[in-house]
Amino acid sequence: MAARAPKRHRPPLNLLPEILGALWRRLMGPWRRFWRRSWFYHGLLRGKLADHIAFHPYDALPRALENADALLRARFRFGGETVDVKDGSIFDHAAPSAGWAEALHGFNWLAALSAAGGDPARTLATNLITQWIKRYALYSEPAWLPHVAGRRLIHLFAHSRFVLANSDMLWRSKLFVSMREQSRCLARIAGEAPDGLPRFVAAAAHALSGACLDDQPKRLATGLARLEAELARQILPDGGHVSRSPEALVHVYRHLVMVMDALNALDHAIPASLRSAHDRITPMLRFFRHGDGALALFNGGNESSSKMIAALLARDEVRGQPFLHAPHSGYQRMVAQRSFAVMDCGISPKGALANGAHAGCLAFEFGAGNQRIVVNCGSGEGKWEGALRATAAHSTVTLADTSMAAILSEGFARGLIGPRLVGGPAHVDTERRETTHGWSVEAGHDGYLEEFGIVHERSMTLSPDGATLTGGDRLVPKRRLRERVPFAARFHIHPDVRLSPSQGGAVLLKLPGGEGWRFRSGNPVAIEESVYLGSGAARRTDQLVLSGVVTNEPVEIAWVFERIAA
Repeated sequence: MAARAPKRHRPPLNLLPEILGALWRRLMGPWRRFWRRSWFYHGLLRGKLADHIAFHPYDALPRALENADALLRARFRFGGETVDVKDGSIFDHAAPSAGWAEALHGFNWLAALSAAGGDPARTLATNLITQWIKRYALYSEPAWLPHVAGRRLIHLFAHSRFVLANSDMLWRSKLFVSMREQSRCLARIAGEAPDGLPRFVAAAAHALSGACLDDQPKRLATGLARLEAELARQILPDGGHVSRSPEALVHVYRHLVMVMDALNALDHAIPASLRSAHDRITPMLRFFRHGDGALALFNGGNESSSKMIAALLARDEVRGQPFLHAPHSGYQRMVAQRSFAVMDCGISPKGALANGAHAGCLAFEFGAGNQRIVVNCGSGEGKWEGALRATAAHSTVTLADTSMAAILSEGFARGLIGPRLVGGPAHVDTERRETTHGWSVEAGHDGYLEEFGIVHERSMTLSPDGATLTGGDRLVPKRRLRERVPFAARFHIHPDVRLSPSQGGAVLLKLPGGEGWRFRSGNPVAIEESVYLGSGAARRTDQLVLSGVVTNEPVEIAWVFERIAA
């Protein structure tokens, strides 16, 4: 796929205040956990007890029956990692990763068991809830971290109906005591969740706990106030998410819809800020959709479920249509007939939001009909994370096998603030215009200027009939180069597309439905191996690579994708 993962180095000095703040929070961790486990703090979580869930929100998140089958066979699979339980409780087994542990404690398994239904699934869900309450009645981490507790409460509100029906009165009482204490604790600590989607989930759970449980009426008002604040921070004026991840945006929308449904069920007025965010997000979701109904892959996001996206958008009464340019999110979109292209023209998000960002400036995705043709490689965890965040895992230009932005090296700083993406483009210039040849986008970034003294410029034009995507990359030295700098323009191809060289140096692309396309360039075209994780599992695929060197003169790299007449 890529010759080199992102370069890794020491944290820049501008991260020092954040590192010191994270260090202080870590040093205070034992005191924080001691205080929240104390009898006095636990007493603050007591009070009136709800005896039912007033509203069960519908969660559009897909529920795979194969996951329920695995759970019934004592296989717990989260984020590509599996733990088999031969004896005892899953909560007594070591977690293979922090993400896996958060999924387990977030009750990610409850949706699949609820979808499966039946006595075996109900018994397993009841037993797992019982085991959790027995071990984690008092505050501990990660089980009670705000974003984990928020996820757990949302799953309980949405999917616990099948375990509550005909349940034992004593067991039912223990569950509602636990939910009361979790929701009251969450109301106090939701703001401590990591920035971005985790903090939004905590805020949504805070609001939902006020709507779904009637033990503390004021909690709905405080939860809505927190949710409104997060919407103001996280949803940009064009409707995109501040992380620049399309997949993060769909999950923000998913949780927002659940809260709005709960307010409608209670005949509670929906705040104008929630309606405004809702109406801005839906066009942006359409902005990122390929013809197959799923999302383009940018900045840590994968395809997501096309069925979930369709179900969510079906609830949009406004039917807002996407813009062609999302200036605040930093993306350009071109559509003509059956063809679709979207290009990343933005800089990396700031702060903790950069922990999932990718170094893919000027990368693009392209598709025809319901078939993706040019893609980015997607995102993954564990061994894949570093490589997939590198520039070479995106359909853009790489210089000297070096990523345009760096991930913090393994060590003390990264342990405190996470796998932060640092560096990268500081400025991206973008121009869009309509020509006789179709919509044209020109953009350039300075992500390689400091290290190599070179600016990357890219232009793309989609013909009015959608049959031709013409592009060009220009590498412009801004200072005298001491040595030649190798480059590689990469075009990762979706694994369902078959490639074959043709005469004259072109490459033929055969789509699953039989449609043919041709890729041509003035540079020699190489076909190399790549990998695609956009749909979850790793799939082998190919990439088209145009390579050469930059000296002290600008280099022009012209290329074109054109449909072949049947």
